Amino acid sequence: MAELDALVTTCRACPRLVAWREEVAAHPRAAFAGQTYWGKPVPGFGPPDARILIVGLAPAAHGANRTGRMFTGDRSGDFLFAALHRAGMASSAHAVSADDGLRLTDVRITSPVHCAPPQNKPTVGERDNCAPYLERELELMAPTLRVAIVLGAFGWQALLGSLERSGWAIGRPRPKFGHGCVAAVSRGAQQLSLLGCFHVSQQNTFTGRLTPAMLDDVIAQAKSLAGMSG
Repeated sequence: MAELDALVTTCRACPRLVAWREEVAAHPRAAFAGQTYWGKPVPGFGPPDARILIVGLAPAAHGANRTGRMFTGDRSGDFLFAALHRAGMASSAHAVSADDGLRLTDVRITSPVHCAPPQNKPTVGERDNCAPYLERELELMAPTLRVAIVLGAFGWQALLGSLERSGWAIGRPRPKFGHGCVAAVSRGAQQLSLLGCFHVSQQNTFTGRLTPAMLDDVIAQAKSLAGMSG
């Protein structure tokens, strides 16, 4: 997994994303003046032998694109890591920087697009360029992975596509995304449960579309399906 993470950080496959992530890094927000931005693709974060994988969308321009770690340094990450901490899966409720000492237990976080996109909207082509990384990550986690929590419809479609290309039986009709939805996929004797959850974006958390209790419920369900107690 370390080799995959290192490979991700060198990718320059999408000219639009390369230009944007580097433009943002060269012009920090006033609140982050003087900080050196990461400005590269952001690899997954968490142990490779986790039983739960959280699949997001893409790094935030002034969050992970600044800090170099998934969901770190922005309010979306604050919401997510607080929930993981309540669930006993994160060593801290606060994610500030890549060297803040935060550790995850039995959960890994990734995204189908590893570069910050303009307006937080990657294209289908950019998703497809990044897909081999997600597929390899899934293969490396396959021996232990039991549940995927998918934050939003974009990640849901990306994950289904990657699983299908990797030989997983998705079933028909194709499972549709929705908050609280559950889908089961299989590959031989392997079983994987997919749980849909509204994204932890400010658009959802500030309006109450996604509340802490709702996210806690999804994480609790994921832990139960993964055979984790407590």
